[in-house]
Amino acid sequence: MQPFSYTQVADVSSALTQLATHPTARLLAGGTNLIDLMKLGVEKPDQLIDISHLPLAGVEERADRLHIGALTLNSDLAMHRAVREGYPVLSEAILAGASPQLRNMATVGGNLMQRTRCFYFTDKAAPCNKRSAGSGCAAIAGENRSHAILGGSKQCIATHPSDMCVALVALDAVLQLEGPAGKRTLPLVDFHLEPGETPEKETQLQAGEIITGVELPKTVVARHSLYMKIRDRASYAFALVSVAAALEIEEGHIRNVRIALGGVATKPWRAYEAEAMLQGAAPTAESFVAAAHAATSSAIAQTHNGFKIVLAQRAIVRALSRLGEQT
Repeated sequence: MQPFSYTQVADVSSALTQLATHPTARLLAGGTNLIDLMKLGVEKPDQLIDISHLPLAGVEERADRLHIGALTLNSDLAMHRAVREGYPVLSEAILAGASPQLRNMATVGGNLMQRTRCFYFTDKAAPCNKRSAGSGCAAIAGENRSHAILGGSKQCIATHPSDMCVALVALDAVLQLEGPAGKRTLPLVDFHLEPGETPEKETQLQAGEIITGVELPKTVVARHSLYMKIRDRASYAFALVSVAAALEIEEGHIRNVRIALGGVATKPWRAYEAEAMLQGAAPTAESFVAAAHAATSSAIAQTHNGFKIVLAQRAIVRALSRLGEQT
């Protein structure tokens, strides 16, 4: 691990000042992703800014939305009554990720900022455009069974690892950001970037900016939601395919629907085409199958991951069917 300096801050303004002074520094909260990458020599910050004592933790119910502080622990968020009752897909997604020990350390903001990656990213002997721009992507001609079928490019086909982010994208989450230019908000669906020609740039976070919170609108459809995760082993594994779905049915027709996918894309993937097809339709197996095919219409398979297209389609149908039975 490369030597680094360490400082602890007690308020947001101090954190912003430190970031302005040390542009190559990294923020440290739970550290569950960052420290691992530092040990591997992939991340090499010259300074760590400990923000774990900032007053940015907690969940607050407001009139028309739920406010989640960026330093709220994943475990606390998953078990919060307002989340379990009003946004069950979010609670289920968090509990499907990592391990209890990691969830007790990991924060919401850290989860949002974890690196999009594959095993070639952490193997410094292999070329990786995310780790070293212009070096190439070993996954395209290599072992790519777990890689993306949506949102990839010739530069990168790594999948975004977060379960929580998939649920938040389905719930129309909005990020609260603060930086040198002041405060701003940004829909989470726009926060993570597809790799394109610059896979090393993963988010729209600007220089010197930090995430302070996440807000979820209060909606009826969010209460009728679930998270389905398909993986190689029962626990502590990234998704091969995951589905965050929400469904509201009124008088035999779909009034509202939300679908987001994980494990298949280079960012948390909102399936807008599928949602548009289902809006106003009858909640039948036929309509769910048609929507699932729409959700994967732009999928591009690599040598070893073509099975993900069919698996994603079947997972979407199963998730929607379960919600249809419940509602």
